[in-house]
Amino acid sequence: MITIGITQGDSNGIGYEVIIKALCDPRIMDMMVPVVYGSSKFFGYNKKLVPEAEQLSTNVIASVADAKAKRVNIINCVPDSYNIEFGQSTKEGATAAYNSLKAAVADLKSGAIDALVTAPFNKHSMADAGLEFPGHTEYLQSQFPTGRNLMFMCSEFLKVGVATNHTPLAQVAQVLNADLIVSKLEVMRDALVQDFMKEKPRIALLGLNPHAGDGGSLGREEIDIIAPAIERAKEEGILAFGPYSPDGFFGNGYYKKFDAVLAMYHDQGLIPFKTIVFEDGVNYTAGLPVVRTSPDHGTGYDIAGKNEASGQSMRHAIYMAIDLVKNRRTFAEITADPLKIKVFETKNAPDRTFFPE
Repeated sequence: MITIGITQGDSNGIGYEVIIKALCDPRIMDMMVPVVYGSSKFFGYNKKLVPEAEQLSTNVIASVADAKAKRVNIINCVPDSYNIEFGQSTKEGATAAYNSLKAAVADLKSGAIDALVTAPFNKHSMADAGLEFPGHTEYLQSQFPTGRNLMFMCSEFLKVGVATNHTPLAQVAQVLNADLIVSKLEVMRDALVQDFMKEKPRIALLGLNPHAGDGGSLGREEIDIIAPAIERAKEEGILAFGPYSPDGFFGNGYYKKFDAVLAMYHDQGLIPFKTIVFEDGVNYTAGLPVVRTSPDHGTGYDIAGKNEASGQSMRHAIYMAIDLVKNRRTFAEITADPLKIKVFETKNAPDRTFFPE
């Protein structure tokens, strides 16, 4: 069975609650072996707050090798001296989240777990604790330095990537360039083919300025940066289109004509994504040699400890992690068999993306 590592996130948020609620689904326990990195004390405390979790069996283990099926396996990597302060941003809560992530990533690197699902942490708390990295995406990129990464928000009906990740809005225009956009398109295309089994994915790009620059009268980034990036991508065999004005693109449902969308900055992509598919959404870090997903919500300090959080996004994140591991294995089998692949030549070099016959 597939073994999925799950990090606890911020101790003072809804991480444990959504993990517990997601794992109450018996179908998940039939499909994978869960290993939670955190605190058995914290898990037990939160479990008492979720009535439907009464029958959930736990197993405290020293390593993944001791994990058992049909149980929630817990690796203690948070000091017992730490306490929960629901709804509060504390250094202990942030440090616990980091300890959990660090331990899980170590097992991910070694191959002890097949995929990683991360519960949310608070970026401000992490900075206050001296653990300064913008988010899970950037941390994982530092641990798996491929030079390729994409924050990819995914659901069954809508997939949105972000070109500039967590860059502050005031800096987006300075950071944005054609090389960056083409790189993100390459990662997105490869993820759609390898991880989501889309044979010839169609990708839409959003403009940066209002009305996609309106012919240059409202900004020239579309003309000078985005349009040239699209042409370069097409030369590489990527089916890229745009740039589109974001409001009309989502407002009239045009996104339904594409397999994925590349937004230029964080809120441009995540606001419509969460509006359309919030509880069904999953944050996937594409471009890494490993699989990592997470729910598409934050720490939920305002509802922490109240049994009000929904476990649906976490459940979808776990299901997607399972699917992605299976798809990657299938893709590896297909590409290993010369009778089942064809290499698409590009203008400059062979395109190393393979498609099933």
